[in-house]
Amino acid sequence: MGITFVNAYVPSALCCPSRASILTGKYPHNHHVVNNTLEGNCSSKLWQKIQEPYTFPALLKAMCGYQTFFAGKYLNEYGAEDAGGVGHVPPGWSFWYALEKNSKYYNYTLSVNGKARRHGENYSVDYLTDVLANMSLDFLEYKSNFEPFFMMIATPAPHSPWTPAPQYTKSFQNVSAPRNSNFNIHGKNKHWLIRQAKTPMSNSSIQFLDDAYRKRWQTLLSVDDLVEKLVKKLEVNGELDNTYIFYTSDNGFHTGQFSLPIDKRQLYEFDIKVPLLVRGPGIKPNQTNKMLVANIDLGPTILDIAGYDLNKTQMDGMSLLPLLRGDKNVTWRSDFLVEYQGEGYNGSDPTCPGLGPGVTHCFPDCVCEDSYNNTYACVRTLSAAWDLQYCEFDDREVFVEVYNLTADPHQINNIAKTIDQEILEKMNYRLMMLQSCSGATCRTPGVFDPGYRFDPRLMFSNHGLRARRFSAQFL
Repeated sequence: MGITFVNAYVPSALCCPSRASILTGKYPHNHHVVNNTLEGNCSSKLWQKIQEPYTFPALLKAMCGYQTFFAGKYLNEYGAEDAGGVGHVPPGWSFWYALEKNSKYYNYTLSVNGKARRHGENYSVDYLTDVLANMSLDFLEYKSNFEPFFMMIATPAPHSPWTPAPQYTKSFQNVSAPRNSNFNIHGKNKHWLIRQAKTPMSNSSIQFLDDAYRKRWQTLLSVDDLVEKLVKKLEVNGELDNTYIFYTSDNGFHTGQFSLPIDKRQLYEFDIKVPLLVRGPGIKPNQTNKMLVANIDLGPTILDIAGYDLNKTQMDGMSLLPLLRGDKNVTWRSDFLVEYQGEGYNGSDPTCPGLGPGVTHCFPDCVCEDSYNNTYACVRTLSAAWDLQYCEFDDREVFVEVYNLTADPHQINNIAKTIDQEILEKMNYRLMMLQSCSGATCRTPGVFDPGYRFDPRLMFSNHGLRARRFSAQFL
């Protein structure tokens, strides 16, 4: 019934930084949420003071007269006692039904407009996806018909612990994780964290990831039910033809690629690429769009739909409205920034005595999914001539990974040592520009755009200087 964006991405493949980018329209180096912890600015007091008043829902409510509704997972540390507990209701929300902390399906606490409501494990009244659906339907039933409305429904599904509704536990019995050419192979010529994965994976790891993949699909059947109920309710209300619906996710997920069993956080397509489907007024059905879009574009798009002047914001993203309407001769980006600050654990994992400190998420089979120096930044380019990813790590090696996705869509061959040196220099310079960009400077022409300007004199030749930029940007 609308448009599918086949090249939609997130600037950081982890829940809290990605959700902060959706809410603020900013890259992580501008909203300063770097991981899922309070110390990493996830729903911290600092986030509440500096970023929350300027999220797009806050502007919708204060400046555009919208009634706003939130239901589901907000930010991973939302509800932490050190940051106001569930009594904290962020500015911009008329109706607030937010999950305390991270994803659950049963036995959770919701903040209902700032008051704690505890749920147990009775499917008919507690299964979170269905609870969110019912709250959303109630809002559509009882909201004011004299104000425009905005709803944000954030189901934890298909996040772990992957608990399907009882009627769906037998679904997809023959489904397993995709066996692409990068499945269960050694990640040669890649960052050490990828190379440390055990290849081939054990049978128990493969069984575990296949089971996780199947359960994820099972949990999404309840999300399908939620979407269907909402669309039907909008239709009954006579509002469907006048409502935009966006469907997306906060990160991708890997299941066995390069022998990494399950998680996200990595720089590869399987972790940074997400679905994005949009239907609504003026959007023709059955369309596919190949433009490079990111979740930092969602806030500007929704504010644009509401008629708000985007020049008054500090957002890094672009409004998708011209693409949704099918405007001709739209000038669009050819690249965007991916950035991530690795998480590690100072102690040693007692279940994996062979591993030293500095790593984390070492499960199953003591394969670690993250480390302190899994800190990287990338330029992801998609132009008429190039489909390229250039990445630098902030580690002792200043490790570089480059992929030509036209020839190598599964990113098996790192071409950093064979690609033309001039392209490497331009990409390094473009990466520095994007890492320090803000607002309009995040939307300047990319390396392969006609308007691109490259001055080699501005290059940092000192790798130490370049490496220190990473730690400085997250202070």
